[in-house]
Amino acid sequence: MKKYFYLGQKLFPITRSITGNGVRETLLIIKRYIKSLKIRKISSGTKVFDWKIPPEWNISDAYVIDKNSKKIIDFKKSNLHVVNYSEPVNLILTKSKLIKKIFFLKNFPSAIPYITSYYKKRWGFCVSYNFFKKKLIKYKNNDKFHVKIISNFNNHGCLNYGETLIKGKSKKEILISSYICHPSMANNELSGPLVSTAIYNYFKNKKNKYSLRFVFIPETIGSISYINKNFKKLKKNVVAGFNLTCIGDDRSYSFLPTKYDSISNYAAKKAFKDLKIKFKEYSFLSRGSDERQYNSPDVDLPIASIMRTKYGEYKEYHTSKDNFKLVTINGLKGGFNVTKKAIEILMNLDLVILKSKVQNKKYPKNKIICEPMMSKRKLYPTLGTTHKSKNLKNIMNFLQYADGTNSLDNISKLIKINKKKTHFIYKLLKKHKVIT
Repeated sequence: MKKYFYLGQKLFPITRSITGNGVRETLLIIKRYIKSLKIRKISSGTKVFDWKIPPEWNISDAYVIDKNSKKIIDFKKSNLHVVNYSEPVNLILTKSKLIKKIFFLKNFPSAIPYITSYYKKRWGFCVSYNFFKKKLIKYKNNDKFHVKIISNFNNHGCLNYGETLIKGKSKKEILISSYICHPSMANNELSGPLVSTAIYNYFKNKKNKYSLRFVFIPETIGSISYINKNFKKLKKNVVAGFNLTCIGDDRSYSFLPTKYDSISNYAAKKAFKDLKIKFKEYSFLSRGSDERQYNSPDVDLPIASIMRTKYGEYKEYHTSKDNFKLVTINGLKGGFNVTKKAIEILMNLDLVILKSKVQNKKYPKNKIICEPMMSKRKLYPTLGTTHKSKNLKNIMNFLQYADGTNSLDNISKLIKINKKKTHFIYKLLKKHKVIT
């Protein structure tokens, strides 16, 4: 795994987002290791289910200069210093106004947080709390600062993703998905593509029973776009698969299953057992990566997530501390071994797609394929952070199980909230025309 570890170090400093030059550069470098990788694009403004591809965003520089002409915050020292998708600004601000645009983590004072604002135009800077309290806070309230962000939005741009297929004896496919949209994060971002690339090169020359499809996509909007563009093909051919994320540290192993029982769950858990690896299995209610989209109502692709330490469960998550001290060669090797074993188990099975028996009753059903865009309905925050309200989580959980096969009572049990709250969510979503 050494060469993939070094590949990760090469990819680490690239400024990635859900669109832009950083994504293309990342895919072009991965293509050196996967010659057959096709780099595809979907134009900005394209409607994908309930979403729309945003304008392509690129940034070349950003900084804050103090009254002494000293550059105190510098994007070129860390691309996490700027809120991802920040609009361009060139302002003179007092300290009191500037600090309203500054993000930090009091509970992790040495780390720079990763903050995003993809679907609402705003700008901001991110710093460590240590910097904020030791340096920035010491300026006077009326001290002036020059704030500049050199970025642009291209309405004629695109969203890029990578895709390749290893043909097997059967046209039925095992899908391996990972994402390429986070800047300068090793475990949450790069470990998935690194292990995916290693898996591709392991299986590419083998006589495989089933075909293996690999996709490298921006998280959420990328998987939604990919499903939208390839819906019929995926529904027809994909019989199992895994989302690979946070799979490079060497602390623990984790597994997040598909929404309902599946062959993917069986293969992953058997792989852990055969390798004699202890792991923590999370509930599907704890989902947070692209398994959300693949398991969405009407999509219903059996894609589970294989991880080392799960996203959101390690303190370095979405911060500058998620680096190649956290991700190790042995960590990546462990993630590779479990994934390889799970795929080998699938290759030796006679895979059967089990069709759910939908009862002939009026059960809540999502009207939108893939995850609805809740922010445009004012049901989801437009500022991306690691904190989400419990009520919001309940709403998203309700939507996952509102696939026409579950009654309100059954959904209440599945998402572990009482019937009164379930009925409230039902009425709220019906009001916003998200379910029928």
